[in-house]
Amino acid sequence: MDKWVIEPATVEALPDILKIEEACFSAPWTRRMLEAELSGNPFANFLVAKQIPPGETGSVSIFGYLCFWVVFEEVRLMNLAVIESMQHKGIARALVTQALEVGMAQAAMRAVLEVRASNHAAHALYRSLGFCDVTTRPMYYTNPIEDALLMELDPIVSGSAPLPREVSHEGGRIRPLQ
Repeated sequence: MDKWVIEPATVEALPDILKIEEACFSAPWTRRMLEAELSGNPFANFLVAKQIPPGETGSVSIFGYLCFWVVFEEVRLMNLAVIESMQHKGIARALVTQALEVGMAQAAMRAVLEVRASNHAAHALYRSLGFCDVTTRPMYYTNPIEDALLMELDPIVSGSAPLPREVSHEGGRIRPLQ
């Protein structure tokens, strides 16, 4: 099994992020929107999940990403996507966990997100991480028009146990952010 890692995204990852965005969302962000978040928004952070084939140190394949903001005491999860063939392997959980760790390192105390009302797999993931339903935002999404569920994790440290510092799944490992 190939190994995967979670790392901060660079501008060079933009074409791969755009492909994932277009494959995963019915109303994807444009290249310009992603570029503005990646290089122009001081609050924005991007993480990518990438696979490194054994014996090929120079060859990588990005198969997931998370755009999130850290604004004062809040982590706002903006866009999370993992290509279909790599779903259900713990990658989305690893991306969210790492984003929450980054937020805590910057003194964030809570996290929020919106998710399509019909995205039950995402609801289950976020609830398993301690997020709670806050409210519904009617007709928030387009293409198709759909309600959003607003979810919150407050505080980020769930109970008395902090989030795991490292997640490992089938050889995948999160590298600590510097």
